[in-house]
Amino acid sequence: MKNNNVNILSISPLPSPGEIKSEYPMSLKSVENVVAARNQIMDILDGRDDRLLIIVGPCSIHDLDSAIEYAQLLKTLSAEVSDRIFLVMRAYFEKPRTTVGWKGLIYDPDINGEYNIEKGITLARALLLKIVELEVPVATEMLDLVLPQYIADTVSWTAIGARTTESQTHRQLASGLSMPVGFKNATDGGLDTAIDAISSARSCHSFIGVTEEGHSGVFRTTGNQYGHLVLRGGGKGPNYGAEHIAYIKVAMRKRNLVPRIVVDCSHANSNKKYEQQKTVFNDVIEQIVEGEKAIRGMMVESNICAGQQQVIPGTTPLPGVSITDSCIGWEETRELILNAYAKLPALKK
Repeated sequence: MKNNNVNILSISPLPSPGEIKSEYPMSLKSVENVVAARNQIMDILDGRDDRLLIIVGPCSIHDLDSAIEYAQLLKTLSAEVSDRIFLVMRAYFEKPRTTVGWKGLIYDPDINGEYNIEKGITLARALLLKIVELEVPVATEMLDLVLPQYIADTVSWTAIGARTTESQTHRQLASGLSMPVGFKNATDGGLDTAIDAISSARSCHSFIGVTEEGHSGVFRTTGNQYGHLVLRGGGKGPNYGAEHIAYIKVAMRKRNLVPRIVVDCSHANSNKKYEQQKTVFNDVIEQIVEGEKAIRGMMVESNICAGQQQVIPGTTPLPGVSITDSCIGWEETRELILNAYAKLPALKK
């Protein structure tokens, strides 16, 4: 009588993280780019660098060519604003689901339900390497607990999502990651979970993970001192306003945490309407210009083309148009960032 793996259809071995990294290695220059970007983000979070961090890009990546096109556009824009704004590209390959749906490029790269995860991992790593080689820093969300071993060396900023911020295993993971980690507030808008997560990730942890060689191992961490809060709104509505920021600063200081906040202009802050991201963005810029120091950055969901498309079985989705959350288009993205750049000199000394 079978009493193990009763509901498992099949098990397929994956190449180890070390094998994938050997096949898709980082150049020394790319390593230097990633380390430099991480250090710049840390300096922004600590207030040593008064530039504004803006994490911008597709809700999720489903087309490799359009992702490279977006990275090239962002690189050009970054050169225009780099003395006041530090741009980081969203390169999201995992999508958390409340029930079911497309889980992202790593899980289902062909968007056909076949879940060729090995192909997804190699495509994601190869794409990340190309973006980093363009000297464009990347941000992503860490959802699966094993995947960071395959791609984290290319990432300059990462998020723990609203659905996983409460997870002990994700807090442990964050405590050992080598880059700053933003914890999103809960989907109901609650802040305590994310503040608890920041405190937890600052501490030492020991947990079981997968080594470079693909074996189980015990990981012991020093704690990540660059956890910070990402405001995405919630069930009670947006939470980016000046009154929300004032409340959050008090709540974080009570926990002996320096208020370091990134505002997500999408999700509940825009009432899930991509056209309203600019309202959030402009409000936050005004707060910063008026002297708000706790807001260190913003996140914007943006793609080459505005809107969103439905995935139709048997057809290939259009490139440059989101197949998950709706995004603003590139022209609006560029306009928002250039307008912010024009206002931000008030911050300069």
